[in-house]
Amino acid sequence: MSSPRTVSAPASTPLRDWLRRRDLAVFRGLAHRNWPGAGPVLPRLSRSADHGLLWFGAAAGLAALGGSARARRAALRGIASLAVASAVTNTIGKGSVRRPRPLLDTVPVMRQLRRQPFTTSFPSGHAASAAAFATGVALESKGWGAVVAPLALSVAASRVYTGVHYPSDVLAGAVLGAGAALALRGVVPTRGQLPAPGRPPGHAAALPAGQDLVVVVNEESGTATATASLIRAALPHAEVVECAPDALSAELEKAAGRGRALGVCGGDGTVNRAAAVAAGHGVPLAVFPGGTLNHFAYDLGIETVDDTCAAVTAGDAVRVDLGRFRPGPEGAGGAHGYFLNAFSLGVYPELVRAREHWAPRVGGWPAGVLAAGKVLRGDRPLEAELEGRRRPLWLLFVGNGLFQRVGPAPGRRHNLADGLLDVRVVHGGRTPGLRLLAAAIAGPLTRSPVHAAERRRRVRISGLTPGTPYAYDGEVAYSRDELMIDKLPEALTVYCPMPV
Repeated sequence: MSSPRTVSAPASTPLRDWLRRRDLAVFRGLAHRNWPGAGPVLPRLSRSADHGLLWFGAAAGLAALGGSARARRAALRGIASLAVASAVTNTIGKGSVRRPRPLLDTVPVMRQLRRQPFTTSFPSGHAASAAAFATGVALESKGWGAVVAPLALSVAASRVYTGVHYPSDVLAGAVLGAGAALALRGVVPTRGQLPAPGRPPGHAAALPAGQDLVVVVNEESGTATATASLIRAALPHAEVVECAPDALSAELEKAAGRGRALGVCGGDGTVNRAAAVAAGHGVPLAVFPGGTLNHFAYDLGIETVDDTCAAVTAGDAVRVDLGRFRPGPEGAGGAHGYFLNAFSLGVYPELVRAREHWAPRVGGWPAGVLAAGKVLRGDRPLEAELEGRRRPLWLLFVGNGLFQRVGPAPGRRHNLADGLLDVRVVHGGRTPGLRLLAAAIAGPLTRSPVHAAERRRRVRISGLTPGTPYAYDGEVAYSRDELMIDKLPEALTVYCPMPV
């Protein structure tokens, strides 16, 4: 038998009394009803959802095993929606309606939780969290939302089954949770809400079943090897060549010379090399995302092998800008270097180098955490002359196209052929970590004490110490004393699915 609860009930009105009687009648009816198979499951499920632990575990599993950027976005949005719903429920909901918990005299002892909650009953925080997480996931991915929804419904039902909430508590919590997810979408749009990237149409031949397409696969990039099997199945007439990273440049050159189109499967660094080769040979590029990060593909709206295969088969293509920096990496000939996503100086190249050092030992994501910790303890910022003025810099970021803000930091590019460079600078100081965080939160401001952002067509950097590391599309090289960064407008044609 539960201990007496001291929470006072709200003032009565005829309508409230009638609703309370109906709620109590439904609660008692459900308490006396037999729920086949629920006994071993629902009480444990209810306990597992305490403090959101079930949903944090589900998000981690979805992000790790989902196998796509969409799954990772769904997991992140689910947790963010849960956080909003939990904050509203605990600060406003339960404080405004101080409803006592149900008496447990009609609930079988085997159903009851070992530890009874001590907060007020209305609304159900568990139901709010469950609905918020499931709705947030579904807003990014309907498929994963359908997978999560039965679990969320079971958690909500478990709160009535175990006798800790009235049905109306659960219903109100579910409505609040779904509303929190929808409200968050109004502030931070889902990928589907964002306008399609700029798509100046490009000329590319339709290649049914991949005829005359040669795809080069970097066998050490992320999921590239598994993706290669999907490409062979979807495009049986395409030639698929798997190679090691040290043979990649040679294989790309040969492939561009013997096919009507060049395909590439790998991460952003691999795609970078293929883009330079395709532009040089004047052939269209087919990008199959197969790396740990696939920013360029995702900004084009390409998330799966099927997206690229559909574009190749139909001959749908767009033209995009190609970022250029001079002089280029010495190992690549030294005249020019190219970037599809971004070029950077300062802490990011150091982070990439540290991450590559640790990744073979501990894996990609843990290596990134260790690298960030090491870099943010750096002793002093980079010294360089920018816009005719010598200054200390923690970070110089030059994006190929303007990065739009999605949440607290630069995210997607809506137009990959805008002819502009997105230049962002984090000025030097004593606290790199705080300055970088402030710049991320500020987003694309024009000017702030720690962060500046401008739109330019070219950038000249001089006064560099020879051997200063820089990064481009996740690759690291070393500078001479001066760099010139500009763009080749619409220099590359890429197969890309057209918006419906």
